[in-house]
Amino acid sequence: MIAAKSRIDTWLGRFTMYRLILWVLGVLVVYSMVLNVLGWLTFGLPEMLVHLTLCLGVTYGSNRLLAAVFGVKPHTESSLITALLLYFLFWPTFGLTDMAGVALACVLASASKYALAFRGRHIFNPAAAGAFITGLTGLNIATWWAATPAMLWLLVPGVLLVLYRTRKLLMATVFLVVATSIITLELLSRSMTLGQALWQTLAQRPLLFFVGFMLSEPLTLPPRRWQQLALAAVVGFVFAVPYNFGFVANSPELALLLGNLIAFFLGQRGGVELTFKGSRALTPLSTEFRFEPARPVRFAAGQFMELNLPHSGSDGKGRRRIFSITSPPGAAEVTFGVGTAEPLSTAKKALLALRPGDTVSATAVGGDFLLPHDAGKPVLLIAAGIGITPFLSQLAADGSSRDTVVLYLAKSRGDMAWLDQLEASGATVIARLADGSTPPDFMLDAGTSRIDGARLRELVPDIADREVFVSGSPASVDSLRSAARGAGARRVHVDSFAGY
Repeated sequence: MIAAKSRIDTWLGRFTMYRLILWVLGVLVVYSMVLNVLGWLTFGLPEMLVHLTLCLGVTYGSNRLLAAVFGVKPHTESSLITALLLYFLFWPTFGLTDMAGVALACVLASASKYALAFRGRHIFNPAAAGAFITGLTGLNIATWWAATPAMLWLLVPGVLLVLYRTRKLLMATVFLVVATSIITLELLSRSMTLGQALWQTLAQRPLLFFVGFMLSEPLTLPPRRWQQLALAAVVGFVFAVPYNFGFVANSPELALLLGNLIAFFLGQRGGVELTFKGSRALTPLSTEFRFEPARPVRFAAGQFMELNLPHSGSDGKGRRRIFSITSPPGAAEVTFGVGTAEPLSTAKKALLALRPGDTVSATAVGGDFLLPHDAGKPVLLIAAGIGITPFLSQLAADGSSRDTVVLYLAKSRGDMAWLDQLEASGATVIARLADGSTPPDFMLDAGTSRIDGARLRELVPDIADREVFVSGSPASVDSLRSAARGAGARRVHVDSFAGY
C-alpha cells in the first residue's frame, strides 16, 4: 500500500498543480465531445467546437493584450485553465447574444487578474468573476453544464486526482458535507426520497466541479489549513442556501467570490517582488538562493513560498514553483534551499541563471508544517536529504527554546547542508549517512542501518512523547512516517517535496 502510494505521489510530483489541472480539464473537454457524439449530450458538436475555440481564443488573446498593457509577462497556463473553466460554465450555442456574453466573460476574466488585483495578486477566481459580472449584464448566465450525470465517469476521478495532488481532500469534504446537507434537506422537503435528493445534489448540481477546479485554486485560498476548512464551510453554506436580493441571487460564482474576498484578508495580501541578492552551493546537489523582499513578507517558520519564474522554453511543469523558506520570520532576506542535481527543470535553470539585481515575484505563502505553539512540547524532526529545508527556519526561530531532536538522513557527509546552522541551533542532531562516512563532531552517528520503527525507537527512546515532523521526497516521507508510527509516535506531520 505504501509502495503504491509512493509511486502515485512520485508520478503526480512530475506535474505542478496548474499543469495537472490543465491536463485534467483538457481530458474532460475531449470526453464531453465524445459524449456529445454518442448522444449523451445534445449541444451539437459544431456548437461545442466553436464554443471551445471562442473561450480559448478570447481568453488567451485578451490575457496577452492586457499583460502587454500592464507591462508584465502573461501566464499562458493560467489563461488556458480559465478558458477551459468558462467552456464548462456557459452553454455552447450559436446564438449571437449568448456568444457575445461568453466573449465578454472571457475578457472580464482576464481583466480581473489585473484590475481586481492587489500588489500583483488577483483577489478573485478569474472565471467566477467573469461569469458573475457577465450575468449582471444580462447577455448570458453561467449554467455550469459540467454538472451533467454523464460527465461523472471522468469528472469524479479527475476531481479526486486534483484534490489529492493539491492536498485539499479534507477541505473539499467539508464543503461537500455542508452544501450537500443543506441542498438535500431542501429537496427532501419537496417530497423527494433521500436517494433522489442525493443524486440530484451531487450529479445534477456543480458541487464536484466547483470544489475540484475552482474553490481549490491556490492563489485564492488562505494559507492555513484550519482557515481553508472554515472557508469551505462558509462557501458551502452560501453556495447551498437560496436567496435573492433584487438583482443578485445565489449562484456558485457569487459564493466563490465571497470566499475569495474572505481569503484575501486572511493571508499574504498581494504578491511580493523579490530582488535576487546571490546564491551559494551548499553541496554538490543543492544550492541556497537569497532574495530581498520589496516589503515585509508574512510567514511562519516551516511554510513555503510560491515563486513565479518566467522563462522561455518552459518544460511541462510550468513556471510557478513552490519552495520551502529556510530563513526565519522577520529576517531581512528570504532564503530558499533547492535541490539542484541533474537533470534540472527549466525553472531551476532559470533560478541558477539569475544575476544580482534581477527580480522575481512571490505569488503565495502558505503551509501547515508548523511546530507546536507550546514551546515546552518536545519535537523530533526527521529530514531526508533536501527535506532539511523547512526545519532550518524552525530551528532558527525557536530551536534553542525547545527540546528538539533532528534526525538527518543523507547519502554522505558531503551531501549534508547548513551544518553551521544546525550546530548553532542547540538541537540534538543524529546523522544517518548511507555510505558509512563519519558525520561532524557535534552530531551523533546513527550508522547505516535502515530506519524502521525499531531502529527509530533505539535512536529516540522518548519518541512517544514527541511530536514528529517528517520532510523529504514522497517515497522517503511515506517510509519514515510508517517508521515513526511503528516506533510509537502519536502525532506525525509530513511535508513531501515533489522535486520539480
